[in-house]
Amino acid sequence: MVRFESVGLRYGMGPEILRDISFEILPRSFQFLTGPSGAGKTTLMRLILLSLKPTRGIITLFNQDAKTLGKDAITALRRRIGVVFQDFRLLDHLTTYENVALPLRVQGRAESSFRAEVVELLHWVGLGERMHVLPPVLSGGEKQRAAIARALIARPDLLLADEPTGNVDPPLARRLMRLFTELHKSGTAVVVATHDLTLMDRFDSARRLVIADGRLQTYE
Repeated sequence: MVRFESVGLRYGMGPEILRDISFEILPRSFQFLTGPSGAGKTTLMRLILLSLKPTRGIITLFNQDAKTLGKDAITALRRRIGVVFQDFRLLDHLTTYENVALPLRVQGRAESSFRAEVVELLHWVGLGERMHVLPPVLSGGEKQRAAIARALIARPDLLLADEPTGNVDPPLARRLMRLFTELHKSGTAVVVATHDLTLMDRFDSARRLVIADGRLQTYE
């Protein structure tokens, strides 16, 4: 599903901030991406999403070499990926419901075919009473849950979640992780970036990708 081969990244003429990164993300797999703050977890996620281009090396996404892809092809591939960003990236002029439903509307689905599904998911993440308000009214934790619901609603082939439990309390964090594991069981490959060791220890069967000093160490 994703393959990195000797990937390196630098900004301008500066030193490489990521170097010699090689790994694979297999279909239906679950892995944590971890490492110290500032180690490059978010940068690596942006490389997977093809929103950053590597300085060197090869990135293959869904069996396609990223270097050969045009803008339309990249857009099509990104529709197969659900993403939870640290800054949420909700659209302030859309309600919570409309933000979560947006990926399905982009697919061209009729409102009647997904409304009940969106409402059910919003209730599940604790936003049932907030679905008709705009994002500026939501708390940080509520925005986080809305962003997670939006990433999950289209049942993506690959989910990238960057610190998805950072703004919620521990009971809700565990509930959201159960949601990720259920999505994984249904066939989605999941990558969760986190520095929460306690959270990872609850899922000790998951693979861990550890970034340190600009390099990636893989632990099965």
